[in-house]
Amino acid sequence: MATTSTPAKLDGNHSPISDSGSNISKLAARVEEKLIFAPNDGQYTIGELKRDDLNDDPFLQFHTWFSQAVKAKIPQPEATTLSTANLPYGRVSARIVYLKELDHRGFVIYSNWDTSHKAKDINSNPQAALTFWFRELERQVRIEGVTERLTVEESQIYYDTRIRGSRLGAWASRQSTVLQGREELEERVKSVQEKFEGQEKIPVPPFWGGLRIVPTVIEFWQGRPSRLHDRFQYTRDSPETTTWKIERLSP
Repeated sequence: MATTSTPAKLDGNHSPISDSGSNISKLAARVEEKLIFAPNDGQYTIGELKRDDLNDDPFLQFHTWFSQAVKAKIPQPEATTLSTANLPYGRVSARIVYLKELDHRGFVIYSNWDTSHKAKDINSNPQAALTFWFRELERQVRIEGVTERLTVEESQIYYDTRIRGSRLGAWASRQSTVLQGREELEERVKSVQEKFEGQEKIPVPPFWGGLRIVPTVIEFWQGRPSRLHDRFQYTRDSPETTTWKIERLSP
């Protein structure tokens, strides 16, 4: 009489799973090899978010949350992660930047738009995303949209508010390019200092300025216990549309 055998079960490494305790020991050993495993599973318990809590205008809603973050003395609430992606390769990169302006068109940051990594990404793909994390309020805001450069005149207004060293630094730094040493950067700064010596009004560099992220998606996230968070997403069909749809998302 013919007999059939049941195929052996395989683990994630395609190794047979033993019915003995040895397999558990091997898995435990692998856990010990991890640099980070199962950090503290903290719970979010501060608040909740309901549809009735939201402003129909997501820019005003963001302004409310940002103002509450400032009032709560959250360190640097203007800090945000800017994510960009290079085309045609699709490589994604991210970095922390500062939100400097908010209007009814979008969120504005300032940077080098010639040599920086983000500049190369945006030159190939104008789509970008921002993520704000207000830790003490257990909130985050996600923003997705298309980018547009501010005019020289608009950028000059913000540029003039920077301390002199930061204005000179914008001229001196070829952001993201390789330096042979700190001395090379300091020599560039010295050269720029000499160029603008005695000149209080310094023009904004032609390769530096404001970038506005004009959103088509804005999500407000409030942490809740057991990872059952409250999430509401505002969407619109295009950056030129003024009507937003508001929907609750599953956590």
